Formats: sequence, C-alpha cells, structure tokens
Amino acid sequence: MGGDLADVRLWARELDVVHERFVHRFSRSEPRASVLAYMRGLIAPLQRKNGWTVAEQAGHEGPDRIQRMLNRIEWDADEVLNDVREYVVENIGDSGAVLIVDDTGFLKKGTGSAGVQRQYSGTAGRTENCQVGVFLGYATDRGRTLIDRRLYLPTSWTDDRERCRRAGIADDTGFETKVAMAKAMVRKAIADKIPFGWVTADAAYGFSKGWRFELEQADVFHVMATTRHDTVVTRWAIDHPVHDLFTGLARQKWKRRSCGDGAHGLRVYDWARVEVRPWHREDRRHWVMARRSVARPQEISYYIAYCPAETTLDDLIRVAGSRWAIEECFQSAKQECGLDDYQVRRYPGWHRHMTLALAVHACLTILRARELDTGKAETDPPTSPTSASPKSDA
Repeated sequence: MGGDLADVRLWARELDVVHERFVHRFSRSEPRASVLAYMRGLIAPLQRKNGWTVAEQAGHEGPDRIQRMLNRIEWDADEVLNDVREYVVENIGDSGAVLIVDDTGFLKKGTGSAGVQRQYSGTAGRTENCQVGVFLGYATDRGRTLIDRRLYLPTSWTDDRERCRRAGIADDTGFETKVAMAKAMVRKAIADKIPFGWVTADAAYGFSKGWRFELEQADVFHVMATTRHDTVVTRWAIDHPVHDLFTGLARQKWKRRSCGDGAHGLRVYDWARVEVRPWHREDRRHWVMARRSVARPQEISYYIAYCPAETTLDDLIRVAGSRWAIEECFQSAKQECGLDDYQVRRYPGWHRHMTLALAVHACLTILRARELDTGKAETDPPTSPTSASPKSDA
C-alpha cells in the first residue's frame, strides 16, 4: 500500500468484517480484542512477527494477552475456520473452483514444537528440522486462498504419548499420512457444500490409487499428478505403465500449450492425452495426460484425470496448471500474512495461528478480487502493508 492512509483504512475495515464473522466464538472481551490485534499484527509491516512485536503493534505492554489467546484460553479454531470459509465462499465462491492439496514446511529449532523432526521440507528443498503442514487451497478466476490446514505428526510423535501430551496433542490423535489428511480435508469441503468443480494435487498425493478411486466413487472430477511408475487399466493390460502409453505417440498428438503464469512468465509445455478405461460409462472419461518439457523433451510428467466426457485437453491443462496457485498462496501468506511467523509450540496453538493467518490471507484475496472487479488494472493489484516493507527471514 506504500503508506497510503486510505488503503490502510480499507484493510483495517475489512479485517473488522472478517473478525465480526467469528467474534461470537469467544465468550470474553479480552480474547476477542486479542484476536483482532493479532490479525492486524500479522498484516502489519513488521520484520519479525513474534509475540513481542505484535503486542507492541497492538499497544500492549507485553505479549501475555496474545500468548493467552493462542495457548490458554478455550476456543475452537475449527469453528473459526468454518466462519472464514463461509466468508471466502460468499465472496469468491465458484462451482468451477479447483481444490488444491499440498504441504509446506516450517523450519524450527529444538524438539519441543508439536510434530517437529528432521524431515523433508519442500520449502527448503531438503531434509531439515521442521514442522510440516498439509493445506487445502481454493482457486477461482477471481482469486485463490487457503481454506484448511492440518499439522502432520510423524510416528516419532504419535508413538510417544507422553511427548504428545506435553505438546497438547490429545490421546485419541493418532498417526495419519499426509494423503489421509488430504482425503479428510476434501471430504469436509464436500460435506460443507463448498462449491468447486475439480480437485488436483502433486504426485505425492495423486499417486494414491485409493484416493483417486474414492474421488471417482463420489463423482468428484480430478486431475492428479502421478509418477511414471504408476499403472492404469487399458484395453491391452490391467497394469499398464503410464509412461508406455506415450512411447511412439504420433507427433501431431502433442499440443504446445501454456498452463498459466509462472515466476518467469508463461509455463509452456507440450501436452498429450491417452484415454484409458474407455468402457467405464458414456458420460465420463478417464485420461492419462503427459506434460513434456519443450527445452528438455526427456523430462515428462504424468497426470491421471477423471472428468465429464466433453472435457477438452485445454480444460485438463487448465486444471493441472492451477496446482501452482497453492504455491503462490504459500508465498504470499508467508510474506504478507505471517503464516510462518509464530512462537507457539503446542498442537492447538499451531492450528490457532494458522487459522488466523488464513483469515488474514482470505481478507487480502477478497479485497484484491474487489479491486479487479471495479476495473483497477490487473498489473497494479492492491498490496498489503507487509508488501511495502520487505520482511527479513524469520
């Protein structure tokens, strides 16, 4: 916002609107005020957004009120998240939206934070001491944001119940794979009647035949990345490797298409698709899709799709390309909304912080959608206070 007072007031008013959606979830005035102060701190141009800096931003003498709200006062973060999701749906909901599953890492020191261990972090691109959160993104033509979150607990945690208790993890919280968490989040979106048309995920999730079958049984259309080692049912074999389907495929079957904007411009690849399970039903189709690098043709990625019969290759490319929207959400939520700035160690506190960071990100997404609706140039979208002041690494 570059210090523009009118824009600052705009963000503040919309945060008040979001806060009003769930203020009834708090029985006392202090946590109600602390939640709003915390959200304002998450969006403020602070280099580090910890308890002290957020408290100073709110005019508190110290971080105690903020810490009580995150760690000790009783409130249900899932109920608050439901209210935030309703706010998202009312403002940018779309029956053609894409639900996107992915995880992101949060680097941590020590061993006390819930779920922390040395594990692979896609954020760092290597194995690090970190927490990993699984998230559900919601992408429409008008905007994209995050609408669910779950903290992954490795077996090193769930096999040690005393350690779990110290971190506020209930005895009935057992081990769940990341795919199981993804399933649960999409099931909840369906049960809550969130409008959407597609589900997509990278190969870490899309490789699960069990999940793809569950989505198909629910008639949920999807485009899921998978690996070259995955197999499908064809006219010729029950377990046909997906990479073999494209060996020797005629040159005219490959179409050069963009699957959307990336960090360095349009993401252009060569795409092809081959139908599998053609006898399933007349109004539905199963496809295996290949995405080949233009510069390095030996680099090929694969997708498995279940969709209406009339779905075009361009439609499937659009859905596959929308997966990058969640990466953009992670980046903007960390840079602008303090997603990775937290000093909570306990399991409930993690979900509370994430819920409020998601509320702030939803607020920013919806304000930007309104700006575009009123005709403001897309090359000049509104920026948050944090955008005006680059944040140092926390």
